Amino acid sequence: MAVSACVVVANNYYNQPLLGDISRELNITESKANQVATITILGYALGLFLIVPLGDMLKKKKLIIADFVLIIASLLCFASSSSIEIMLLSGFLIGLSSVVPQMMVPLAAQLSAPAHRSKNIGIVMSGLLIGILGSRVVSGYVGAYWGWRMIFYIAAAVMFVLWIFIIVLLPDVKPTFNGTYKALMKSILTLVQKRSDLRIAAIKGALSLASFQAFWTTLTFHVEQPPFSAQSDTAGLLGIVGIGGALCASFVGSIADKVNRVALYLVAILLMLAAWFFFGFMGYTYIGLIIGIFILDVGLQSIHVTNQSIIFAKDADATNRLNTVYMTCYFLGGSFGAYIGGLLWSIYGWPGVVFSGALFVVLLLIFQLMELRKK
Repeated sequence: MAVSACVVVANNYYNQPLLGDISRELNITESKANQVATITILGYALGLFLIVPLGDMLKKKKLIIADFVLIIASLLCFASSSSIEIMLLSGFLIGLSSVVPQMMVPLAAQLSAPAHRSKNIGIVMSGLLIGILGSRVVSGYVGAYWGWRMIFYIAAAVMFVLWIFIIVLLPDVKPTFNGTYKALMKSILTLVQKRSDLRIAAIKGALSLASFQAFWTTLTFHVEQPPFSAQSDTAGLLGIVGIGGALCASFVGSIADKVNRVALYLVAILLMLAAWFFFGFMGYTYIGLIIGIFILDVGLQSIHVTNQSIIFAKDADATNRLNTVYMTCYFLGGSFGAYIGGLLWSIYGWPGVVFSGALFVVLLLIFQLMELRKK
């Protein structure tokens, strides 16, 4: 499940180190190219809302197998895009369909004994997060040496192979919801109304990913300019640093139920804020970017895994719907962060990106402190 989460979620992020190459080949502005990253994440958020809940109503394995057909078709369409309009549509469909990892996480929670739930969530999340960051490394290098289209053809081939493995190896569980799709969606609203901890986790997740995406969707433009004057492979290579932070997700999952979660939240938020300090004052050096990327990822993953440990602790028969609420908000926040980061980049350059990313973290800190005061 961790491997599947890794390679499927990567589809959403292959485009990010390649946005400069895409803008030059299609003769469009950097701001317009940035819309590809934004709409892909937006499609992912919509897929979380519309498709993932079906995992409680239908057999997850059959749903995942059917979804792979759309993933492969969307990747092939993106690879052969001749205009930005076709690219935006196929990018949206890539995001919409590549929600398989968000069915793997609740499946892992559902199959786990309570004592091992957080640890197993952390393992699958590590796979997912390595895919998010590793995808940038792979696509950056492939784009630099074989052109930006090649990575999407490769991805389609990888999805076909994985599709076969899933048919043969993936375990399945019985549906936990009996009723219509309309009733299923209504039950999601009931969960939102009933679970204040779910609402709080969703807000924290959205703000944290907004900060994260403001950085990653603009990094390729930043390193293409002086003093770096680098290519897409360099922007992708920096993703390796983020993988180190992503690996912390497994560790955080193993301790999330054993430590004070308030303290864990505060430490994670302060780490993300420190990352933007490095981006602001040392962001024109590789060492500043490397340090900032690592601690930004550690902070993000600590918040994310802690949030998921909280929301899956109750309502075990509604794991997909709980994940739908949380992850839809999470990626809507990410899409908004990508949009704001790209907008401020086009106006103010790197200082505008730093301001936007740091602002999201400051808002997250204020929200956390307000929550503590209520208690």
